[in-house]
Amino acid sequence: MKAVRKKIGIYGGTFNPIHVGHIQIARTMTERGIVDEVWMMISPLNPFKQGSTDILPDNMRLALTEKALEGEERIVASDYEFHLPLPSYTWNTLQNLSRDYPDCDFTLVIGADNWASFDRWSHPEEIIENYKIAVYPRRGYDIDESSLPQNVTTVSMPLIDVSSTDIRQRIRKGLSVRKLLPKSIIDDCKKLYLRKLKTQN
Repeated sequence: MKAVRKKIGIYGGTFNPIHVGHIQIARTMTERGIVDEVWMMISPLNPFKQGSTDILPDNMRLALTEKALEGEERIVASDYEFHLPLPSYTWNTLQNLSRDYPDCDFTLVIGADNWASFDRWSHPEEIIENYKIAVYPRRGYDIDESSLPQNVTTVSMPLIDVSSTDIRQRIRKGLSVRKLLPKSIIDDCKKLYLRKLKTQN
């Protein structure tokens, strides 16, 4: 009897911080049966950019993501890219995943904004030829489905207008983020991002 291969969605990002929109997208992927699990692949911070960004250190973003996903049975935080050479190219990550998890099939989960610039990614043709890509909607980025390659599909779901940038700005201004972040990490995010802001000033 042929073994059933597990379908894994790779949802990469800085997750600075993870928010309710990220989690809803991942849930949609599993609830629709597009994948069995979603691995939230946290992108490591390029060490040469640490002084010029408001990105939290890798371990902090990982800890926030893990805490936000507690109770999610089919969505997990992954530090896999932390152990790969920088910069983290998706093609390199997918190749390594396929080698390390030969019983899994990987689907790349990206927004329509990323699909619009996909031809500028590293090895875009190879990714399309070897992996499935599930594209979720982003405001301002319409996709002509008739022009999509065979391995690329769109996921019909409501637009989610939540951004990590907006959340960080709201925290700086003392505005509410109650509906934008999982409840479990609201206090941690306020503390960490305000502390990060103080170190930059």
